[in-house]
Amino acid sequence: MAAMGEDDIYTKDGTVNFHKKPANKVKTGSWKACRFILVTECCERLAYYGMSTNLVNYLITRLGQGNVTASNNVTNWSGTCYITPLIGAFVADSYLGRFWTIATFATVYVIGMALLTLSASVPGLKPECNKNGCHPTSSQTAAFFVAIYLIALGTGGIKPCVSSFGADQFDDNDKGEKRKKSSFFNWFYLSINIGAMIASSVLVWIQMNVGWSWGFGTPAVSMAIAVAFFFLGSHLYRLQIPGGSPLTRIFQVLVASIRKYNVKVPTDKSLLYETADAESNIQGSRKLEHTDKFRCLDKAAVETGTDSSLKGEVNPWSLCTVTQVEELKSIIGLLPIWASGIVFSAVNSQMGTMFVLQGNTMDQQMGPNFKIPSASLSLFNTLSVIFWAPVYDQVIIPLARKYTRNERGFTQLQRMGIGLVISTLAMIVAGVLEVARLDYVRRNNYYDQPTIPMTIFWQVPQYFLVGCAEIFTNIGQLEFFYDQAPDAMRSLCSALALTTNAVGHYLSTALVIAVTKLTTKHGQAGWIPKENLNRGHLDYFYWLLAILSSINFFVYLLIANWYTYKKAVAKDP
Repeated sequence: MAAMGEDDIYTKDGTVNFHKKPANKVKTGSWKACRFILVTECCERLAYYGMSTNLVNYLITRLGQGNVTASNNVTNWSGTCYITPLIGAFVADSYLGRFWTIATFATVYVIGMALLTLSASVPGLKPECNKNGCHPTSSQTAAFFVAIYLIALGTGGIKPCVSSFGADQFDDNDKGEKRKKSSFFNWFYLSINIGAMIASSVLVWIQMNVGWSWGFGTPAVSMAIAVAFFFLGSHLYRLQIPGGSPLTRIFQVLVASIRKYNVKVPTDKSLLYETADAESNIQGSRKLEHTDKFRCLDKAAVETGTDSSLKGEVNPWSLCTVTQVEELKSIIGLLPIWASGIVFSAVNSQMGTMFVLQGNTMDQQMGPNFKIPSASLSLFNTLSVIFWAPVYDQVIIPLARKYTRNERGFTQLQRMGIGLVISTLAMIVAGVLEVARLDYVRRNNYYDQPTIPMTIFWQVPQYFLVGCAEIFTNIGQLEFFYDQAPDAMRSLCSALALTTNAVGHYLSTALVIAVTKLTTKHGQAGWIPKENLNRGHLDYFYWLLAILSSINFFVYLLIANWYTYKKAVAKDP
């Protein structure tokens, strides 16, 4: 084996070590660093799902909220958890970098988890309960919501950065490491679901059978462990240097192209402005090849007589490089793909709301002495992911590769599209179960019974299908947005991908509000009654989501056919 040359010792993607020196390939990065990142993510997800999976039941039983109010509060909070990543991504890409952004926001996260635990366990902060129910004061309710929105802010610095930070540990300019990067996203998603599995089984049971103080305190400890593990791996990490504000660069292109609205773009695209150096003038970014889409933006890279130099430097508000223009084109090109994930996320959000409420009405008995909490059935979603992740890697990809001739088996867009189809089937299966459940209620006159003798395990197929859909769409989306993002905008694009979940949760809230308003006129119980689902038509709500999912898929096919993959200029070895 040839000895490693001086030039091969260090990474070629601009990463540095913890001490801001060029990253040594042997001593940093790859799987030895990712072990700490995966454990951190597993513990953080255990904390997140440990307090969120059963949140709807806490709002109903401890804060005295109805089905609709509790469901909407959960989806609004969940949506916020996927909006705050825009804040974290901006801070990471512009100023702190991914490492220090994760560290800073994780501290806020731990504070929020601690306050949540106190709000459920300390006299004066926790609601007083008796045989007539719980009676929270306004200050107790406020303490609870302050805690969960601190958690939402904390997770905003972790969600957009941790997957990208893990991928940063593999050098794109090293063929061996580049191949490992694709596997990282599968292992990353698997670590998420291991944490979720423990949360939905052990922690939900603790919350329903031991108490909420232990049920929230355990996730708080898990989050503290996540922070400790993250710092333990500091000496092994490769860090990308922040490239400056991506929003500033975007606005510079927009301003420059508007100022030159009457300038003609040359036919020879080599005449467009670009730095003469091999490296881009954007810190931590490779150059991007010119593309023909959104050609009006190319005006920003056309040199004119008015583009004066100041001490040898051009004014970026009047003249931008091709790479800077292509950054904005890449973001615009991602937006339709981003929008296609909104309905998918609305379907996923039902696991924490309508699936739980549906399960509350069914027989939860397992043997003579054990009842499974309805929220714990999300365990089967997690088991589905754990099952399908290796099957996808070891079985589906090799089979697909024979027919598609694609190294990944499916393109990232094909993978995401398959997930959209499976999520539609999940809603159909959930709707069929609800039809059968309501038919059982009618035939046996169980309208006023809190639960009916129909086993909750009939819900397993819908959870399992949602998990299968996640393997295709969510992992495909993680890889797609990281791969197609400009190098210096990867946290921002990861955050952009996550905001589909935010908008999906908000869409779910809007649909519930609209459906409730339209179907409760003239004294009707509505599709989703405030208290008794046996007098409603939750199946109609599932059919609505199935129809929206079908329409979304056909629109996605048009969008995917239109999309052009990014081309980065390869660096010289």
